[in-house]
Amino acid sequence: MKLKVSFIEYLNSVPLGWGFLNGPYQDTFDILFDVPSQCAERLSSGEADVGLIPVIEYQRIPGLTVLPDIAIASKRESKSVLFVSKKPLRKVSSVAVDSSSRTSVALLKIVLHKFYGRHSVTYHQEPPDPERMLELHDAALIIGNPALKVCRDSLHVYDLAGEWNRFTGLPFVFAFWAVRSGADLGEQAQVFYSSREQGLREVDSIATLYSRKLGVEAAEIRTYILENLNYSLDQANLRGLQAFFDAAAELGLTSNARPLEFYPTDGHEKLPRDGR
Repeated sequence: MKLKVSFIEYLNSVPLGWGFLNGPYQDTFDILFDVPSQCAERLSSGEADVGLIPVIEYQRIPGLTVLPDIAIASKRESKSVLFVSKKPLRKVSSVAVDSSSRTSVALLKIVLHKFYGRHSVTYHQEPPDPERMLELHDAALIIGNPALKVCRDSLHVYDLAGEWNRFTGLPFVFAFWAVRSGADLGEQAQVFYSSREQGLREVDSIATLYSRKLGVEAAEIRTYILENLNYSLDQANLRGLQAFFDAAAELGLTSNARPLEFYPTDGHEKLPRDGR
C-alpha cells in the first residue's frame, strides 16, 4: 500500500512537494491535500503516515519523529505570515486568527505578549477571509497565499517571522515533515529530499505556474521562494525552533518543550546547491 502523505498546497510548501506533484514521483504516495491544522489531525488520528505539520503540533501529538534537515523556515521576513491591523498596535484589543493555522497563532501570541507586552488582546478564530476578518476585528493574522496579496494601504503590517528575528536574532521554522509512530518509510524517505531538490531546481516553472493561479508576478514568486524562504533544518533554524518551543511552553501554549526526535535516514537529507 502507498504511504498516505498529508500536504499543504500553499505556495511556500510547493517546492517541497514539487517532485511528487509534477515530477517523477507522482505515483509514489497517496496525497491528501489539507490545510495545516488538518495535517496535524490526520497524523494524530493515523489517517496519514507523514504530514507537513505546523511545528507546534510536534509538542501536542505523541510519538512523532521528524525527517532531518527539511522544513519550511524563514531566516528573516517570510512575506506570507502577517499580522495586519487597522489600528496602532497599542490600541489593538480584538484579533481574528486564521482557523487553519496553529504555529502562526502561537507565534503571534508570543510576539504580542512576550515582545510587545500586550496581555489583554482577545483572539477569535475566523475563516481565512482578510476583508471579513478586518471588518469584524481590529486586526487579523493572515497566512499563506492570501498574505502575498494583502493591500498594505492604510494598514499596519507586521511580518511575524521578521518580528521574531528582530527580537531574538534567530530564524523561524513554520513546518516540517513529521512521521507518525509505527510508520515505515523505508527507501521512500529519499523521495522527500529528491522532491525538494527538484523543486529548488525548477523554481522558474513553479513561479510561472503559480503566477497564473494566484495572480502574483512570477518574479515576485521566485524571490519569495529563494530569498524569503529556507527549506532546511540547519543549526541556526534548529536554534530558532528550540527558542520557539521554549517560548510556547513558557506562555502555556504547550505543556512542555519536548526535544526533536528524528526519523532515521541514510544521510539523504543534505541540501543541494547553496543550502536552501
